[in-house]
Amino acid sequence: MNAPLAVVTVTYSPGEHLRTFLDSLASATTRPVTVLLADNGSTDGAPEAAADERENVRLVRTGENIGYGGAANRAVALTDPAAEFVMVVNPDVRWSPGSIDELLAAAERWPRAGSLGPRILEPDGSRYPSARRVPDLTSGSLHAILGSVWPTNPWTQRYRQDTDAVDERPVGWLSGSCLLLRRVAFDSVGGFDSRYFMYMEDVDLGDRLGRAGWLNVYVPDAVVTHAKGHAAGRHPESMLPAHHESAYRFQADRHPAPWQAPLRGVLRLGLAVRSRIVVASALRRRDGADGVPGDDAPHTQVGTGERRER
Repeated sequence: MNAPLAVVTVTYSPGEHLRTFLDSLASATTRPVTVLLADNGSTDGAPEAAADERENVRLVRTGENIGYGGAANRAVALTDPAAEFVMVVNPDVRWSPGSIDELLAAAERWPRAGSLGPRILEPDGSRYPSARRVPDLTSGSLHAILGSVWPTNPWTQRYRQDTDAVDERPVGWLSGSCLLLRRVAFDSVGGFDSRYFMYMEDVDLGDRLGRAGWLNVYVPDAVVTHAKGHAAGRHPESMLPAHHESAYRFQADRHPAPWQAPLRGVLRLGLAVRSRIVVASALRRRDGADGVPGDDAPHTQVGTGERRER
């Protein structure tokens, strides 16, 4: 029999998304699966109901809203440390049949893969650019400035890798909405950096894995669909500032020298101004006819990350 696999998901009032997640998981792999719900304070009863109704689901209460990376780390620490792999996934993912087994097969082909991620589809069936380059200060800034007004600019295309062939390959970082993690690699870099409350923790993890000699491998033959942003889209006034703060942390950590203090100051000021602008725009869209903020509203800062359960 194939070895059991732990699947970790961070919940924050996930609603019906969690049921879809668990129902579709049954066809994603032939391995026995244990699901750990790292709950950051749900009030909708969905995590409790899932744990009561399903024998393979375990509820892990974090005690408070400790953020995405911190909650994921806490649940991963409760899994068998001898297990070779663990999955960390958002609860608003719908699995395609065999998707986990495709990731596991790719892990055998790439023994230096610290993380592997699937092709992620939008709810309308279009491909989401989930495998990207690690943003440097220059390309990230130009993407932030031009991404929403000139989506086809070369810096945004280079960063998002929209025009790259859809083939199995190492990339800079992978969407944290669905990751197969080699446990020894994840542990070797200390897991997610819990200083990131939400957003950018996947960019940071991919970058640190790469710096430690591991690969982040995109596996397009594995397919999932991600609803995205069911928590984030409701509260742009808190989510978008958190995203900009994470963007600052990511670049400040990589430019720590005393002589780079003026650069960090300019970066913080610029992101603060941009945060106010995009929050105002997102609130207008949320409260108007256009609905919740679009994908580029929270993502076009200096470096980007995925919408995340808190």
